[in-house]
Amino acid sequence: MADYYQLLGVSRDAGTEDIKKAYRKLAMRYHPDRNSDDDAEERFKEVTEAWEVLRDPEKRDLYDRHGEAGLRRGAGGSAPFTGFGNFSDAFEVFMREFGGGGLGDLFGGGVAQDQARRGSSLRVSLEISMEEAARGVQKSVRIAVMEPCERCDASGAEPGSSAVQCSTCGGAGEVRMVQRSMLGQFVSVRPCPDCGGQGTRIEAKCRDCDASGRVRVQKTVDLEIPAGISGEDYLKLRERGNVGPRGGPPGDLIVRVEIEEDERFERRGDDLILDLPVTFSQAALGTELEVPTIMGQARLSIPPGVQGGQVLRLRGEGMPRLRATGRGDQLVRVHVWTPSDINREQRAALEALSAVEDAPPERGRGEDPSFWDRVKAAFTA
Repeated sequence: MADYYQLLGVSRDAGTEDIKKAYRKLAMRYHPDRNSDDDAEERFKEVTEAWEVLRDPEKRDLYDRHGEAGLRRGAGGSAPFTGFGNFSDAFEVFMREFGGGGLGDLFGGGVAQDQARRGSSLRVSLEISMEEAARGVQKSVRIAVMEPCERCDASGAEPGSSAVQCSTCGGAGEVRMVQRSMLGQFVSVRPCPDCGGQGTRIEAKCRDCDASGRVRVQKTVDLEIPAGISGEDYLKLRERGNVGPRGGPPGDLIVRVEIEEDERFERRGDDLILDLPVTFSQAALGTELEVPTIMGQARLSIPPGVQGGQVLRLRGEGMPRLRATGRGDQLVRVHVWTPSDINREQRAALEALSAVEDAPPERGRGEDPSFWDRVKAAFTA
């Protein structure tokens, strides 16, 4: 296994906040919903394992002193750490730390304690427009989900029969292994390999579910998308995922919301940016224009002498703040439009203007320095 510090790209003396920032950046890069590479899921698990160890002072100290072998043994009463068996386990850690920006709390939160029998979580993507993200919207998604088998009432056994106690674990659902080393005696507890942690075994399997106690069905789930949601947020619907085997509790439904681009606006957090072309006369004389906003239209006052690249602000016309009151602003970036094809009358007017207009200011000659700042901004925005 690669060095955990190298996986996250941090030094061995890095603080927890620096490690957390590095983990979040890599987790977002390798998340399979955003990365279609074949190894994305495995890389996501690797960086999450690294974070899960380095965030915990005891695990980190154990890893620093004894490496991966020390984690597998555990020490001081702590449970051994062997990584994640599947992607869902790693994703639960990601949701625990970032929770889709806290959206999991809208639908319940927390991680189920009965991990041995708990069903897996489902992940789906939902695309909405930027206007829907601004207003909030109700949507429905169609999913294939594991539901309790009706024929056997989720027991896994054919009607008229029942499960028998597992002879390997004696009904405990787990087996214990004792290992001795120079550091002392270590006891590891694992789900029973013969009954899968159930404590019982099925001899007469249900013909509909093949002893699993669950069947796959298609169903529609209604979603309430809150106003102000962004493309980095997740919705977590507690216990709406796959049910666990033979009556185990269900996992969660994780909905990643994707926001379609709007050709009118560029989104930066809660603010929206609109590029607005104006004529030379409008820029020189000033005017009042009707401009689009995400919620409709608004009147914008263009001050006389506005320069290309100057940004005007419409307060409260941006996106709603998801976890706070109020809205962001709409920033209107002014672009002075120069016509490329003019008629005779327009040419005459421009020639008359050229005879009386002032030359543009020269840098370093006492002119308003903010003019050049705006010119620079126009080419770098």
